Amino acid sequence: MTDTSREYAARLDADDPLAPLRDAFVRDDPELVYLDGNSLGRLPKTTAERITRVVRDEWGTDLIRSWSHWADLPFQVGDLIGEALLGAAGGQVVVADSTTVNLYKLAVAALDARPGRTVIVTDDDNFPTDRYVLEGLAAQRGLELRVVHTDIDQGLDPNLLQEAVGADTALVSLSHVAYRSGALLDMTAVTEIVHDAGALVLWDLCHSAGSVPVRLDASGADLAVGCTYKYLNGGPGSPAFLYVRKELPDLRQPIWGWFGQRDQFAMGPAYDPVPGIGRFLVGTPPIMAIAAVEEGVRLLAEAGIDRLRAKGQALTGYVIDLAEAWLPELALATPADPRRRGSHVSLRHPEAWRMAQAMIADRVIPDYRTPDRLRLGPAPISTGFTDVWNGLDRLRTIVHERTYERFSSEPARVT
Repeated sequence: MTDTSREYAARLDADDPLAPLRDAFVRDDPELVYLDGNSLGRLPKTTAERITRVVRDEWGTDLIRSWSHWADLPFQVGDLIGEALLGAAGGQVVVADSTTVNLYKLAVAALDARPGRTVIVTDDDNFPTDRYVLEGLAAQRGLELRVVHTDIDQGLDPNLLQEAVGADTALVSLSHVAYRSGALLDMTAVTEIVHDAGALVLWDLCHSAGSVPVRLDASGADLAVGCTYKYLNGGPGSPAFLYVRKELPDLRQPIWGWFGQRDQFAMGPAYDPVPGIGRFLVGTPPIMAIAAVEEGVRLLAEAGIDRLRAKGQALTGYVIDLAEAWLPELALATPADPRRRGSHVSLRHPEAWRMAQAMIADRVIPDYRTPDRLRLGPAPISTGFTDVWNGLDRLRTIVHERTYERFSSEPARVT
């Protein structure tokens, strides 16, 4: 039986090798319990200092001379992300644009690399922006978007995926960790299924990068995208990253911009893409935002992805244990096996929306996902076991005293 005392949570924090890194983040409100690190990561203390230097010294003093090193930043930070968090050797990851734009670029490149094939495959619980981009491409090109049904609690069944792919499949695009439940796919097994059909696979890593070990090179994955404002702590609206396997050097993306052009400042009359990952750049990189991403990723690299994974499994397991002990009214909507989930947990209840609002009023920040999920994301690098205990303890009071009934039952628009 799980020890549900607060003293036990304190002992877990005392034994946590990553505990000192919690002090690397801004925590101005000691009473606030933040359980939404899988939506927006906390602010690293060094980020404000880094942005100040970029603004004051690099922009303010050096002005345009700073492009001598700014131009390398998308590649420098891309390599840091790839090598520390994604299992990707250098030269295959670059920071650019948003996740949606990167997904579009890579999906188009993949479709063009499989001429004559007429099917795109995804699943019905993939993140909405992914499905919308793929739906748009299918409509524009007269292709079939084949959508595999997914259990929104347990994740995609690889057997159903295998039935859906075939000789007509050009591209399969899936999320490594499901945004709603946290269900984790076996990247290697799924990639093998896709490759056996002669198709390319495009992974969305938004809910796994920085919390779950990703083995892009080892798995044989072709393409991947991911955001940096969740576990990577890059800040709201921070630019995304993309990965292209080095064995796919001839892929050509659809947005031809001057930062992907060979001999950029020759201002030539025709587009001639640079070799390698640089061809997936488009316009001028957002330097201050990429600098902020680097600060967040450096902390994750210091922690080490394997230690982050162990901590994430322990934190989510602790959430589940306390919920089972204190909150039998809420059903687990996430795989119970720690090997099959990422670093967030969903609990199911018809009043999940109102419970979330009551938690926010009680200084606990969770998340809500349709249709009736309370989503709790304790980021491994910045969340302690005592944070989880405090958050679940307050939720227990809210549920048992039914204080959530004071809040509107109509959910606002969730982004």
